[in-house]
Amino acid sequence: MKAVTFQALHAPLAFETLPDPTPGTGQVVVKVGRCGICGSDLHMTEDAAYGCKHGDVLGHEFAGEVVALGRDTEGLKTGDLVSVIPLVSCGQCAHCRKGEVQWCEHFGLQGGGYAEFAVTRPNQCVKLPADVSLADGAIIEPLAVALHGVNLSGMKAGDKVLVVGGGPIGLAVAFWAKRMGAARVAVQDIAEFQQDRALGMGADVFVVDPQDPIGGAERELGGKADVVFECVGIPGLIDQAVSQVRNRGTILLLGLCTRPDTFNSFAMLSKEVRLVTSAFFTRQEYEASLEALASGAIEPRLLVTDTISLADTPAIFESLKQRSGQCKVLIAP
Repeated sequence: MKAVTFQALHAPLAFETLPDPTPGTGQVVVKVGRCGICGSDLHMTEDAAYGCKHGDVLGHEFAGEVVALGRDTEGLKTGDLVSVIPLVSCGQCAHCRKGEVQWCEHFGLQGGGYAEFAVTRPNQCVKLPADVSLADGAIIEPLAVALHGVNLSGMKAGDKVLVVGGGPIGLAVAFWAKRMGAARVAVQDIAEFQQDRALGMGADVFVVDPQDPIGGAERELGGKADVVFECVGIPGLIDQAVSQVRNRGTILLLGLCTRPDTFNSFAMLSKEVRLVTSAFFTRQEYEASLEALASGAIEPRLLVTDTISLADTPAIFESLKQRSGQCKVLIAP
C-alpha cells in the first residue's frame, strides 16, 4: 500500500510503499477514505515529547470502508463505512462500557490514517449512516474534542464565551458553544485568516487586536467572559486568559503545550478562577458529533478547506506549519 511516514524530527514526511496490512484476531482493516491533518500531527514532527519513531504512519482523524475482518470480530461486516475513534481500548472494562475509553488500562492512541489501509478494532468503529460522507466521518474527532471541552467547562446557556485561537478546535468550540445556547461567542486570533469561517460556524465576532488582546476581546464581548477556551497551546495564554475571564469564571484548556508555562496564580486566586483541562472525549460525545452532522448541521463542514492526495501530502504538510487560509485539510488516499 501507499503511505506517508514520519522520518525524523524537523524533516519532511516521506511518501512510500509499505506492506498491505492483515487483520489479527479481533481486528479489522479499514480502507481509508478521508483522513484529516491535525495540528497535533504537525507538532509531533517537531517536538520530541510526542515520541514519534522513524516509519510511523500518522493520522488519527479518519474514516473509511471495512475491507477485512480478523477472527473473533463482531458487529461489523465488509463494506461498512465507519469513522474510527482513535483511542485504543479493550472495549470490555467498566470504563469502556461507560464510554470513558481514555481511562481504560489498555488505552493508547490510534494512528495510521496517512495510508491506503489502516488496522483498528471493531469497538473503535462507529458506523456512518447513509447521509454522512467519509469526509464528514473524518471531522467527527475534532468535533468530539471540542464538545468534550465545552461539556467540561460547565458553560451555561446565556454565557459570554471567548475562544482564544481560530484553528479547527477553536472553531469547533465556537460551533458547540453557540449551538448550546451561549449568548455571545467571540473568537480571538492574531491573524484574520479564519474570520469568515468563524462567523459562519457560530461566532458573533472575530477579534484581532495584538496590541490590546485583553481590551479588544472585552470590548467585543461587552464585558469579561464567563468562560475562556484556550485553544492554542503556547506559553503566556493562560496568564492572558486570567485577565480575560470574569470573577469566578472558568478557563478551559484545550491547546496542547509541551513547554513549561507560568501565570500569576495570585491573580487567579484573587478572582477564584476555575482552571479546567480537557483531553480526548467520551464515546457518547463522538456519537453526538456524528449525530450533529447526520441531523443536517452544515457549520462543521466549513472546517474543510482542501482535499489532497497521499502523494501531495508531504509538501502540503510542510506548508501547513505556517499559518494561512487553510483550516482542515483532508487526505484522500
